[in-house]
Amino acid sequence: MVIKLYNSLSRKVEVFKPLHNNKAGMYTCGPTVYWSTHIGHMSKYVGDDLLRRVLVYNGYVVTHVMNITDVGHLTSDADEGEDKLEKGAAREGLSVWDVARKYEKEFFETLYALNVLKPTIVARATEHIVDQVELIKKLESKGFIYQTSQAVYFDVSKFPNYGNLAGQNLEDKKTGVREDVVVDLEKKNPYDFAVWFKAVGRFSNHIMRWESPWGEGFPGWHIECSAMSMRYLGETVDIHTGGIDHLGVHHPAEIAQSEAATDRIFVNYWVHRAFITVDGHKMSKSLGNFYTLEDIITRGYDPISLRYLFMTAHYRTPMNFTWEALDGARSAFRKLLEFVSGPGEEPKIGCAEYEQRFLDAINEDLDMPKALSVVWELVKSDYPVSAKKASLFKFDEVLGLGLREESLKEKEIPEEIKKMAEAREEARRQGDFAASDIIRDKINSAGYSIEDTKEGPVIKKKL
Repeated sequence: MVIKLYNSLSRKVEVFKPLHNNKAGMYTCGPTVYWSTHIGHMSKYVGDDLLRRVLVYNGYVVTHVMNITDVGHLTSDADEGEDKLEKGAAREGLSVWDVARKYEKEFFETLYALNVLKPTIVARATEHIVDQVELIKKLESKGFIYQTSQAVYFDVSKFPNYGNLAGQNLEDKKTGVREDVVVDLEKKNPYDFAVWFKAVGRFSNHIMRWESPWGEGFPGWHIECSAMSMRYLGETVDIHTGGIDHLGVHHPAEIAQSEAATDRIFVNYWVHRAFITVDGHKMSKSLGNFYTLEDIITRGYDPISLRYLFMTAHYRTPMNFTWEALDGARSAFRKLLEFVSGPGEEPKIGCAEYEQRFLDAINEDLDMPKALSVVWELVKSDYPVSAKKASLFKFDEVLGLGLREESLKEKEIPEEIKKMAEAREEARRQGDFAASDIIRDKINSAGYSIEDTKEGPVIKKKL
């Protein structure tokens, strides 16, 4: 089976060829756990989940590593500002450790609600300080770093390919940097990035700090991903994912420090997800369009409807979130649930024609909109219901909508509802249609519907 992925580094669609036969190593940039996860983050992690499920669907054994950034991510990629964890702690009156654990827990609860598989390995930056220090020492021994009184920096001028991921070269980086925003005046080049911050000056009161050969301090944001990905997946990684916001600084920094240390290609396939806008605008707290999962649920939507919505746009195409679009996704998801929960024989064999078309769609750079169109063509086809259900349950190994589980739930009708349905049938047999209607109303009020078919009444839980 051939999977094709768009590689951000080559800027073209390539056939996926793993390093080790049927095994695939996948590293995804995880959250900085200082605030709530919003729908933009959610779309990225659902996208990662779909990629992982597609790999598994094609027979690969996937080792999925995700980092948790709980130190070192400043409010600016240019090494300016404060540590985001300390910013979160000040905002909430909690310790930095408590803020990190609070939002890490919330993050994984959000992923669980969206039916996103938990990574094989979850790696916290604070639990891999030794790995990061060792990597910096290796870079030091090869002459790629230098110290100032405030920090330890990677010297980008010694890595000429820096910026290739974003389609830039070193000269582009030079002209794109504002000299007036450089905080550390001792930096050789304004575009050099920190791998270690010293607990002095503006960071003299930094709470999270560790000993290192360069003095007490804490790691920069970029170094953690290189150190942890190489620890768990080796010096070369099959697939590395992220948002397109990582193309400019974070991922070029990862490439530079990793390849400088190992003299090997760091990542074979870079997969980046496009941004989400809300009602045509960038998400912003000031605009009131910064939506969390709680906002989605408070408005009466199932989180899986949001997952469905994310699949209606290709991952490389910017998506515009609207409540009307979510209404449409919810309606489509409910129709799928109603179909798989309806009467029919137990699924045995599927529809080979549609299964092949679905596979072709997902393997063509994760074309989920096309895959969903195959789903609906199958539902409307003339194949037996049982065969259609069999294929839908197979497709759901990738879609992650929980169709089989939900269909089983729908069949668990309480005994009192069943007795009411029997009483209604008896009233109908006796010709007492007024009583029959009253019982139907009671069944409806209890959250169930009853449909009269040739085979008899069918009870369904309302969605």
